[in-house]
Amino acid sequence: MDYQAAGVDVNAGRAFVDQIRNLVQQTFRPEVLGGLGGFGGCFELPAGYQQPVLVAGTDGVGTKLKLANILNCHNTVGIDLVAMCVNDILTAGAEPLFFLDYLATGKLNPEQLTQVVEGISQGCLQAGCALIGGETAEMPGFYGAGEYDLGGFCVGIVEKHQRLDGSQMQIGDVAIGLASSGLHSNGFSLVRKVISDRNLDWQEKPKWAGNQTLGDICLTPTRIYVKPVLAALRGAIEIHGMAHITGGGLPENLPRCLGPAQSVQLVAQSWPIPAIFNWIAETGAVNPTAMLETFNMGIGFVVFVPPTQVEQAIHHFIGAKIRAYKIGEVVSGSGELLFRE
Repeated sequence: MDYQAAGVDVNAGRAFVDQIRNLVQQTFRPEVLGGLGGFGGCFELPAGYQQPVLVAGTDGVGTKLKLANILNCHNTVGIDLVAMCVNDILTAGAEPLFFLDYLATGKLNPEQLTQVVEGISQGCLQAGCALIGGETAEMPGFYGAGEYDLGGFCVGIVEKHQRLDGSQMQIGDVAIGLASSGLHSNGFSLVRKVISDRNLDWQEKPKWAGNQTLGDICLTPTRIYVKPVLAALRGAIEIHGMAHITGGGLPENLPRCLGPAQSVQLVAQSWPIPAIFNWIAETGAVNPTAMLETFNMGIGFVVFVPPTQVEQAIHHFIGAKIRAYKIGEVVSGSGELLFRE
């Protein structure tokens, strides 16, 4: 017996690394030291920082991977993986520097997993960070045929005095909601249950979806907000706080960027709800509270700016091809999310 007889093909693993080499190297920044194949990726800190603070984040894609397997479409979930990590560290004002991925599968399928890495590479290019390494684990008996799991790890940098930590937030600051691209990477366990319980098919084309299938819409990758937000920070827009709207939706994520004795009051119906969310609510008989606590409801990221800079901020993001809406403001409180008509 040997390792291959036990289900692990070491030669296939080496061939896979060679196959993805160009995908990885195209993401390299000038600060990357060395190439692919070492025991660790090396990255030199960018010049010009006086008190650099490193900001790290890690995340996965969740059960959206189930849908990728069902539809045999694997070139977008890598973008999701990067987005979930870089959007998180962006909320501290950090520029993502480098990214590493962990990819585990039952049996290595080079064609399938190359598509995954294509997405990771594309996500890194969108975020401006380097893919400097990763791990591919072949684990027979642990994952079913064709199944895989993804994990990501990102490190960014911000000048210490520019780090956003809640202390900059002020009563009266205005919440600018940046449109999501759809479901992003949260709530898929509920979406899959709605589809299953109603005996629906991912290939169905609802009237509101045009020529797209439910599968197409649900696999739309998570929007990466890094470059337009960093451009705003480095320009003339004063941003006091930011929130990435992920698991827990607006109620859980908006209060995370507040200072003491503050709450966020949102204006009901101040932004359009994408059709996919209304469809989930109606088809699955999901109540409004559960929808709000599970999905982003059309707002994937929120920035808080002074009232005098609202129009400038909205104009900036619309210019970056991201729909932006004035959705609320910071008020006195104890960390709640409030609504008013």
